Amino acid sequence: MKFKNNIITALLLTIGFILHQITPGILGGMKFDFLLSFIFISLLINRTFNNAILTALLGGILSAMTTTFPGGQLPNIIDKLVTCLILFVIINSIKNLKLNSIVVSILSGLGTFISGTTFLLSALLITGLPIPFATLMLTVVLPTIFINGLGTAFLYEIIKRALKISGVTIS
Repeated sequence: MKFKNNIITALLLTIGFILHQITPGILGGMKFDFLLSFIFISLLINRTFNNAILTALLGGILSAMTTTFPGGQLPNIIDKLVTCLILFVIINSIKNLKLNSIVVSILSGLGTFISGTTFLLSALLITGLPIPFATLMLTVVLPTIFINGLGTAFLYEIIKRALKISGVTIS
């Protein structure tokens, strides 16, 4: 993996980290996980396995550092690893498909669903949930799927254009 690609991944995750940090916790300490949008963008612009692992680990650690969910540190790392690995496989299996806003939105929504479900299940098994699983799925994960779907598609186009204008290529 080229150093330049690692820097781009780190910059994207930094932006996501800042947004994640300033997002207030809601219902039972859960946060809308805007860091996910930048994790998905990192996976979309650099489709290597090494980047998927790097993105998962950095994203999980950053998310764990800012979680307001009681005992949510380990579930954050688990969910980012699972989500990045599954999305890596999906993204590379549709590599011939043009990544337009609709495809990016669907991938982001699917990734958010995988992440939210994995987080809640791992938190349930490790620490327990302060609110019933179904309530958290309906009030946190489902709205986040919609928000991340739209937000990621919007941000992906901006980042792709910024990389093109600046002459940065991902190999």
